[in-house]
Amino acid sequence: ILLLNREGWGRWWKGKMINSLFIINQQRDVFMEKHWKSVVNKSICDYFFEEMDNSSSADDVPPVISTPHHCLISIYREKLYFVAVVSGEAPPLFVVEFLHRVADTFAEYFDECTETSIKDNYVVVYELLEEMLDNGFPLATESNILQELIKPPNIIRSVVNTVTGKSNVSETLPSGQLSNVPWRRSGVKYTNNEAYFDVIEEIDAIVDKTGNTVSAEIQGWIDASIRLTGMPDLCLSFVNPRVLDDVSFHPCVRYKRWDTDQVLSFVPPDGNFRLISYHISSNNVVAIPLYCRSVVSFKDGSGRIEASIGPKQTMGKQLEDVVVTIPFNKSVLNVTLTPNQGTTSFDPATKLFTWKVGKVDAAKITPCIKGNIQFPVGSQIPENPTIMVDFKIHQLATSGLKVNRLDMYGEKYKPFKGVKYQTKAGKFQFRT
Repeated sequence: ILLLNREGWGRWWKGKMINSLFIINQQRDVFMEKHWKSVVNKSICDYFFEEMDNSSSADDVPPVISTPHHCLISIYREKLYFVAVVSGEAPPLFVVEFLHRVADTFAEYFDECTETSIKDNYVVVYELLEEMLDNGFPLATESNILQELIKPPNIIRSVVNTVTGKSNVSETLPSGQLSNVPWRRSGVKYTNNEAYFDVIEEIDAIVDKTGNTVSAEIQGWIDASIRLTGMPDLCLSFVNPRVLDDVSFHPCVRYKRWDTDQVLSFVPPDGNFRLISYHISSNNVVAIPLYCRSVVSFKDGSGRIEASIGPKQTMGKQLEDVVVTIPFNKSVLNVTLTPNQGTTSFDPATKLFTWKVGKVDAAKITPCIKGNIQFPVGSQIPENPTIMVDFKIHQLATSGLKVNRLDMYGEKYKPFKGVKYQTKAGKFQFRT
């Protein structure tokens, strides 16, 4: 493929990239659509709606749906579905990555990627999509390049554009496009030079009622905020780089250097970007940072539940923003559970019980909850519910990943440097 010339490459990919993009809310309203090649009628979304009907939750809709003439590839972000229409054979992960890049770009431009923010900025949205995809092929997806091409919206610029009839699109080509580091613009200057990194890990786990881990994995990433003058060359090293597995890199990272020395060497983009993302799936490596002990019993027409949670393997760090949710069977009439910490609520429509615990301090009383469950007499006894827990732990990476040092070459000043760690729950479930 690398030997194909431009014309040959075009023939090989002809008709095989993104034709259209539909953005759909939870009420199945297609409130935005964009077409790059031929117009695809939005009735094609009926295939997507059928899969929504067959899915138990919004996250369970299949990401790839085949139709007679097209393929629908989708992601779910911020209660919105981004659905790409593809004709022919196209790499699904390539399209999924592009859709995530679109959602990230909207969030960066409008501070959030929601239906309201997209509707309030339709003009900028279409300008961005026009630059990000050219005739169905990704063109400019780097935030730095896009912000030079299309200025982020603000009140003053909106008023001026309305009066003068101008648009947000720049009339000059971004300077980075002509260099061998297209992700970084030239002539960057700052009064305060700083480089900050956030190491964030999200744990997906299933723990059985005896406390044994059924499955556990970590989705981790390092987000960088770089504001450095000139053209710095950075080198980020780790104390224990071997814990990193299944790593994907930002294009700025020199892969050969990582492969040989296990360090990240790169000329950074200007501003905020994701440096790497990684996946750790070994149960032996993934430390479960909290426990949940529960006792559930049912008899005809009623039941009783007791549950307590606490920290485990948190290296002395505090569990924060702890929220426990318990989805009960549809036959349950009422749930009356009393906590010794935090607040509770029960939604009789969705049968979802929520316990907002807050902070969990190991030195104080263990948070627990107990009470009764009611369901119709004579009905089938419901199955034991699954307890789902959400939490955050600051200044802890549960995989043990730790940054060693950051070195800078090519510039003479000394920047401010900092690293923050955070562990949070993904799909974290305890069986009862």
